[in-house]
Amino acid sequence: MNMHLPDALTIRDMFLGNLDLQQNIDFCLRLLLACICGASIGVERSRHFKEAGVRTHVIVCMGAALAMIVSKYGFVDLTLADGSPFPGTRGADPARVAAQVVSGISFLGAGVIFKREGLVRGLTTAAGIWVTAAIGLAVGSGMLVIGLFAALVVCVLQILMHKFIFGPDAYATNQLHFTVKNGYEFNHALTKQLEEWDGTVLESAFSRNQEDGTTDYDLTVRRRKEISYAEMKEFIAKHEEIISATNSSAKK
Repeated sequence: MNMHLPDALTIRDMFLGNLDLQQNIDFCLRLLLACICGASIGVERSRHFKEAGVRTHVIVCMGAALAMIVSKYGFVDLTLADGSPFPGTRGADPARVAAQVVSGISFLGAGVIFKREGLVRGLTTAAGIWVTAAIGLAVGSGMLVIGLFAALVVCVLQILMHKFIFGPDAYATNQLHFTVKNGYEFNHALTKQLEEWDGTVLESAFSRNQEDGTTDYDLTVRRRKEISYAEMKEFIAKHEEIISATNSSAKK
């Protein structure tokens, strides 16, 4: 059997699809600009200690830009050069299927988001699943350059921003629990100590035990470094009203 290998021009056309090189470069620049916009918003949100940080905003913004590009330019191959429909596609509505993918994949992403110890986890993973679906749409529509570029950007962002965490996203989170005898005096002491630690309270709750009159405090605190064992020991030693205390680190 004789096999005819496609020449370089044919392979190039298959890779670029129905878009020329300039259009592909333009779309790649749009994706990069979307990443910058998402990062800007993510930095602001991180400064307020919100669960969705820089990585999540970057991925979501780029995924939305990619989905929009596919929506506008991913179906150009359904018509021929003279404007007539491509054979076999008359009456077809491929955009309807693509739209269902974008919305339907959200249910899968919601399944990996959960709240534990006062922190919402899985947001970046859910965003990654959603942008992966958009990449699949791009590749399936024949926009190979855009799909491969988006996949490369997501991989690089996930690797670098997971390894080199910066800004408020790098802050440590501690779960503190205290059981005290005199809650009124402890309130002032705890408030002052948190100011000295330069910690921000994300969540707090307290409950009073009617049987022995003790009060339980549960706090989620964030600051630049984890609250160390030595710091906790020093604080406990200064206040006799503390019956017991625990400190656990919670990775975001």
